[in-house]
Amino acid sequence: MKNKENKIINFNNKPYIIGYAAVGSEYEKQGPLGGEFDYIVNDPTAGEECWEQAESRLQKTALGIALKKSGKSNEDIGVVFAGDLLNQCVGSTFGIMEYNIPFAGVYGACSTMALSLIMASAFVDGGFVNSAAAVTSSHFCSAERQFRFPLEYAGQRPPTAQRTACASGAVIVSNKPSEIYVKSAFLGKTVDYGIADANNMGAAMAPAAADTILRFLKETESAPLDYDKIFTGDLGQVGSELLYELCLKEKVDLRSNHLDCGLLIYDRVKQKVGAGGSGCGCSASVLCTHILNKLKAGEYKKVLFCATGALLSATTAQQGENIPSIAHLVELIRI
Repeated sequence: MKNKENKIINFNNKPYIIGYAAVGSEYEKQGPLGGEFDYIVNDPTAGEECWEQAESRLQKTALGIALKKSGKSNEDIGVVFAGDLLNQCVGSTFGIMEYNIPFAGVYGACSTMALSLIMASAFVDGGFVNSAAAVTSSHFCSAERQFRFPLEYAGQRPPTAQRTACASGAVIVSNKPSEIYVKSAFLGKTVDYGIADANNMGAAMAPAAADTILRFLKETESAPLDYDKIFTGDLGQVGSELLYELCLKEKVDLRSNHLDCGLLIYDRVKQKVGAGGSGCGCSASVLCTHILNKLKAGEYKKVLFCATGALLSATTAQQGENIPSIAHLVELIRI
């Protein structure tokens, strides 16, 4: 069944980004963007009893810092959209529970940062709330335990594998004017190219990224060079190369101004992360460091943030199912 409607969501009331924060672990600190993180936990447990609780701590910390930077309190936030990779998004549930903010859980796998930001922007743009929060996270240890093998298994990772970031990102969206706003959004479609290897997320997600970006460019009658940068997250090295190939088939060249969050967060050679970084916290923390910092500084004026997600579960992976993927896009503007 074909869907002829490719609708751009244009935000007429300029949902502004008034605060944001990124939290990571020592591994993220050692990467190229390490100095831009707002807070670094000294060990993967973040002082908690297990990795899942540690992931909740990452979200709690990121949201708290973002609120402080925005000048808002938890009582000022009408709703928080949050999600993660854990079953039933429990990382988010426990992470933001103490803030006592109305909570809407969202799941888009590694595309969750874009999806939650779209929802927060829509609620502010529509006048349903004055301010909203978008939060997500991931944790290397909890993700490996759920989707692949426990770390104690000590299995070898193939070169196509990516390291799940131990990180969280939080963004506060408001009707209060600021220098950065969300101009438009474009929801992705589920794409399945028959990839079933849980250690090759880049190959699974690249077709979804290509589909969303190409449809967005067509609908807006724009070209890649109309934007300072087009960010994907998190295709890594394998997925980025496949993205270029798929777009070139449609005579669209992304190489000159494309960057991938999975290639920005780590030094692939020094940190031995295979094809790059991944996880909800990867694109979220890159958005809340490199991307928004450069927009705020005026180095970027107009960027596309297209977060990608592999829509698998522990159950479907064990059953040998393919890995459908999705990519959601947000257009960010610096006034």
